[in-house]
Amino acid sequence: MKKVYIVLSFSLFYICAWAQQEVFSLPELSDTVYTESADEEKITSLLPSKAVADSAYQQGNFAEAIRLYEEILTQGEAAEIYYNLGNSYYKADHIAKAILNYERALLLKPGNEDIRANLEIARHKTVDKVDAIPKLFIVAWKNDLVNSMSMDAWAKWGVFFFFLLIGSLYLFFFSKKTGIKKGGFTAAMVCIVLVVVCNLFANQQHKVLTDRIHAIVMSPSVTVRSTPSETGTSLFILHEGHKVQIKDNSMRAWKEIVLEDGKVGWIAISDIEVI
Repeated sequence: MKKVYIVLSFSLFYICAWAQQEVFSLPELSDTVYTESADEEKITSLLPSKAVADSAYQQGNFAEAIRLYEEILTQGEAAEIYYNLGNSYYKADHIAKAILNYERALLLKPGNEDIRANLEIARHKTVDKVDAIPKLFIVAWKNDLVNSMSMDAWAKWGVFFFFLLIGSLYLFFFSKKTGIKKGGFTAAMVCIVLVVVCNLFANQQHKVLTDRIHAIVMSPSVTVRSTPSETGTSLFILHEGHKVQIKDNSMRAWKEIVLEDGKVGWIAISDIEVI
């Protein structure tokens, strides 16, 4: 029985380790990534320092703050910097750029309420109002749950429940009391489910980070065409700040997009910026 437990434990460890490796592999991101939870000294150690950029923002010098925050971001992505950059663009009345950077911050910190609140405020200043196709309750609930935490947070919870799983299996195999054995078995089954769910959610967040299939319209006004050409039939008009999903990414100069209400068309890559 002990041999079975050891083999099972090592097998589960291998599977979980493989899943975690898949989650933390981010080839599209810089090796230097700072988030809100990172040590403040690591962020301010970048040149120009975050403190200088913050000071420019607080003094109302938003153009300088934008320049400094964007220079910091060349060193690596950070939700806090994207958020502050979004605030700077909003104060400078560049709504599309503000939305773009709030969205980028939200990719790294999907559960942050401050980012979501400011993003909604900025969206209210856009022209286009599109009614999204209603989603099933269970789908909307699952999406909200996935977006309640970042990829790293879900992965860490997966590791946590994995160690609980090992402890539960230990109680199940080695305890001599029937009640404890039953409790260990039940806890192990629950932990297995939670490990799988956490890793699935982490991988889903990883996919969102790496695929980057959404974009923001940056031109004041743009005509969406029926074909990837200026001669294509005009379908509808979008204005700056509107978020679109890229459906076909195969062409260099044009992208096929889909809106929240299901409308589909082609837009020039020069009129959008990928989140």
